[in-house]
Amino acid sequence: MIAGRLPLAIALIALYLLLCAAVAWRHRRQLQAQARTAAQLLPAADGSAPMLVLHASQTGQAEELALQTARALHLAGQPVRLAALGSLRPDELRGATHALLIASTYGEGDPPDAATPFWRAALDGSTDLSGLRYGLLALGDRSYQQFCGFGQALDDWLRRSGANPLFERIDVDRSDAAALDHWRHQLSHLAGTADLPAWEEAPFEPWQLAARQHLNPGSAGGGVFHLELTPPPGQPLPDWQAGDLAQVQHADEPGQPREYTIASLPADGRLHLMVRQTRREDGRPGLASGWLTHDAQPGDAIALRVRSHASFRIGDNAQRPLILVGNGTGLAGLRAHLKARAGAGAPPAWLLYGERQAAHDAHYDAELQAWAAQGLLARLDRAYSRDAPQPRYVQHLLAEQAALLRDWVARDAAVYVCGSLQGMAGAVDAVLRETLGDSAVDHLIGQGRYRRDVY
Repeated sequence: MIAGRLPLAIALIALYLLLCAAVAWRHRRQLQAQARTAAQLLPAADGSAPMLVLHASQTGQAEELALQTARALHLAGQPVRLAALGSLRPDELRGATHALLIASTYGEGDPPDAATPFWRAALDGSTDLSGLRYGLLALGDRSYQQFCGFGQALDDWLRRSGANPLFERIDVDRSDAAALDHWRHQLSHLAGTADLPAWEEAPFEPWQLAARQHLNPGSAGGGVFHLELTPPPGQPLPDWQAGDLAQVQHADEPGQPREYTIASLPADGRLHLMVRQTRREDGRPGLASGWLTHDAQPGDAIALRVRSHASFRIGDNAQRPLILVGNGTGLAGLRAHLKARAGAGAPPAWLLYGERQAAHDAHYDAELQAWAAQGLLARLDRAYSRDAPQPRYVQHLLAEQAALLRDWVARDAAVYVCGSLQGMAGAVDAVLRETLGDSAVDHLIGQGRYRRDVY
């Protein structure tokens, strides 16, 4: 009798654990939503001006730090207003008395895409900011020559415009904990308290590597692998969206997670990644990519967390045609956007994609061909750089279709670019500006119709 009840008892315990995990996940989401709502504040009841907390973000890190900054100040009794730097004009800073800015550098010293219109306007004119006092957190990566280049340029512009720093600019190399602690220390002085609440950040959890497939054996390029991961037992899949990121933490790099654009949706039942195996100078596989593509075996635990990436989500573009441009593993983010539109009655998409060899690097070809047959993909154009006497890249495909590009944009299309920062992203941007004009491209950025996830 007892033996007969044992499976039922195990099932009930498993159901209970699943419900607990679901409740905890929902509670975490509610706290995040409350924090975002609390940060969008008006001036205090006594009429005092709020502290501006402004972010210039490409992958979402600066936006998340700005949210945490605004929340901490608000809970300490400081009125704040949170906004994207790109949503303002330079002259709108004139009326502010205090501002905190969190600015990422994109590539070699460039502003994030969403901040480009603000930065162009700032450089084209002059603004008297002598009544403004500011603090600046600059985010960057020392592997780039122009480390924190945009943060430094923004700092210089603020000083030239007459603004006075509350404290010296704080530069952050990736997610350096000491630099972020210094920022929080400065916030405690501004708030007049020594006990600001700790930053709330989702913990890494032990996901399981469920499957791995080598997508391009025999390719002249580095190996590309399709990975599938499942959450810890008893936990539901997070509710991510197309465009969001997975952060993976290798045991030998605490505090320096690697980010990968998610290639699937929760409806797929698993989190998919598309990872290229990189090589160090001595020929050994890269630490993180080698672990994910070779060392870790199905069933092994992978420390992972999901992070939203608002600037590459669909946003207001759900009912617009999409021009999707990418190369290499950048197909991951574009694949997720196509999955989100499949069966949803959305307008068609045009995919332009570049890789090395058609015989080896036609990643997810059957899936793409099926979407083309269904009409989800109105056009599927691919360039393979090693298959022609002269290298031909995805930017060449776009330039060759200049008239069609203008026609799609005139019909309200949005442009999403995913893949290599070096070479591809700059070349595609140059084609867009040559074909459409600088003002038209800046208008697309301002409307959220030109979005990039490049690395």
